[in-house]
Amino acid sequence: MTHKVLFTGKTHNTNGRDGGARSSDGFLDVKMKQPHPAAENLFGAAWSACYMGAIEVAASQKQIKLPAGIAVDAEIDLNVDDGNYFLSARFNVSVPGVDPGIARELLDAAHSICPYSKATHGNVTVVTNLV
Repeated sequence: MTHKVLFTGKTHNTNGRDGGARSSDGFLDVKMKQPHPAAENLFGAAWSACYMGAIEVAASQKQIKLPAGIAVDAEIDLNVDDGNYFLSARFNVSVPGVDPGIARELLDAAHSICPYSKATHGNVTVVTNLV
C-alpha cells in the first residue's frame, strides 16, 4: 500500500524555565514554562481543529450544507491512576441550524474520519456532546 503525505508538521521543543515549542515554519511559537499543561491545551486545539474539518467532510459526503458558526470546545484531561498517566477528552460541539439528529450523525461520522480520533480510538475515552 502506498500513501501520499499531505503535510508534515515539524516542531522543536525545549524544557525548563525558558522552554517552549516552535514549528519549523514559524507559525507556532509557544513558551511553555514547567510545570504547565500546555501539551494538553495544544493537543486539544489540534485535535478539535482536525475534528471540525472531519465534520465538514462528513457533511459533504452526506450532501448536507453546513452553516457558519460550527465550534468545538475541547477539554483534555491528564489523569493518573496508580502511577499510570492517561488522557481523557470531552468535545462540546455546536452545529447551529442543523437538526440535532443529523448533527449527531455528523459528529459520530467525524470520529471515523479525523486522524486524531482514529489515533486515539481505544486509548483515550472521548465524550462528544452536542450543545
